[in-house]
Amino acid sequence: MEVEYHCCETGFFIRITIVAGLVLFAGLMSGLTMGLMSLSLVDLEVLTESGTPTNSRHAEKILPVVRRQHLLLCTLLICNAAAMEALPIFLDSLVSAWDAILISVTLILMFSEIAPQAVCTRYGLAIGAKVAPFVRVLIWICFPVAYPISKLLDHLLGEGHEALFRRAELKTLVNLHGNEAGKGGELTRDETTIIAGALELSNKTAMDAMTPISETFAININAKLNRQEEMW
Repeated sequence: MEVEYHCCETGFFIRITIVAGLVLFAGLMSGLTMGLMSLSLVDLEVLTESGTPTNSRHAEKILPVVRRQHLLLCTLLICNAAAMEALPIFLDSLVSAWDAILISVTLILMFSEIAPQAVCTRYGLAIGAKVAPFVRVLIWICFPVAYPISKLLDHLLGEGHEALFRRAELKTLVNLHGNEAGKGGELTRDETTIIAGALELSNKTAMDAMTPISETFAININAKLNRQEEMW
């Protein structure tokens, strides 16, 4: 396809604006796919109930959007694919075909994949809360296509993906949050010991709590407790 628009023409700047918008939109969709889909429902519910005031507000905004995970995933991927497929079409009218391919690949790789995913992985909660209303609009726009695909995924893979911790995993998680682990945790050694002990109660038997008879001793009921007997 021949170049239709040359520099400094009105159509040229319109195409440049569209290209920039498509790159930013594709980057937003890519970043949200990484940021929102990495937030589990359990994590969001925990943040809603007991997170900091800021994180709690963010989680409350995101939770209704993320609750239907397959529908959200399909919406973000459809929008991302549409933006990336449209990008070479508009570039093709500005530069040659090979240049359009090289430029589109470079722009998509740098500004629609690497940078957005790096940012949204770190600040996914805050960014997701800011754009949650916009994502709702996209879900409604893509609903005729995204909904059937999401229902198929629900049928094949299951609708819920809430990963709860087992007792052993909770114990390890508590230990990692202890201040002795050196990871910035706030729990003291006594607190981690008490919590870990409570988690192990269901696996303990009476024998585990018993003291061997060989390690016990008896004191006469009329004996006085002096220092020598306390040492026993």
